[in-house]
Amino acid sequence: MLALLVGGVTRTWAAEPDANANRTPILMELFTSEGCSSCPPIDNWAARLDQFQPVARGQLILLSEHVDYWDHDGWKDPFSSALLTERQSEYARTLGLSQVYTPQVIVDGDIEVHPWKTDEVKSNLDKAALAQTMPVRIDGVAVAGEELTGKVEADGRGGKHGDVFVAVALEKAETDVLAGENNGKKLTNVAVVKELVKIGKVEKGKAFDQDFRVKVWPGADAGNLRVVAFVQESGPGKVVGAGMTKEIGLGQ
Repeated sequence: MLALLVGGVTRTWAAEPDANANRTPILMELFTSEGCSSCPPIDNWAARLDQFQPVARGQLILLSEHVDYWDHDGWKDPFSSALLTERQSEYARTLGLSQVYTPQVIVDGDIEVHPWKTDEVKSNLDKAALAQTMPVRIDGVAVAGEELTGKVEADGRGGKHGDVFVAVALEKAETDVLAGENNGKKLTNVAVVKELVKIGKVEKGKAFDQDFRVKVWPGADAGNLRVVAFVQESGPGKVVGAGMTKEIGLGQ
């Protein structure tokens, strides 16, 4: 049983994953900001789900996506991105949501969940774990200088299709916040998206096999990265397949 502190209240998660079962990837996108005082508890909640993986038959793949609309309130989030703000806004349009806010959680591109509603979250994640998804495989990932390379394989022969994205994220990042709503706090974030790029498209009835190159920042530490590839219907729409690797080598 996993105890989670959400909004000052301890809630329990009774599900235990079966280590021997095939795990269905579930993409969880957390829109967050270091400038928002409501975000650290949900950042911690998401980090614990990412660490303990309590969804039976499901593999949670977390991406923390830092938006930039809090940057004018005294603290500029070093991980904020206008691209991620636009991604959140696109979700609001396609899902018919009344607003964007932080922290906001989108699961598999088509479900908004509320972390403080444990039963709702658990029900949606358990349902996602039973879905049939497109296998996505990431191979040969390496960092050399300011470039990360690898290969993504996906299979559209099951009838699914969509755009193929690659996200490069920091496994862990720590920040001493010096202003804004979290002034004086030391924040720890996990799965912090640094780069998100579209590399191609899976067509119905066809296999996808493509090398990719992503520009990264100077001094990128291969030991502190995760690379996530996912296939998403245009819109952005439903995520129909995802994969992740933390096995990242050093290239020439």
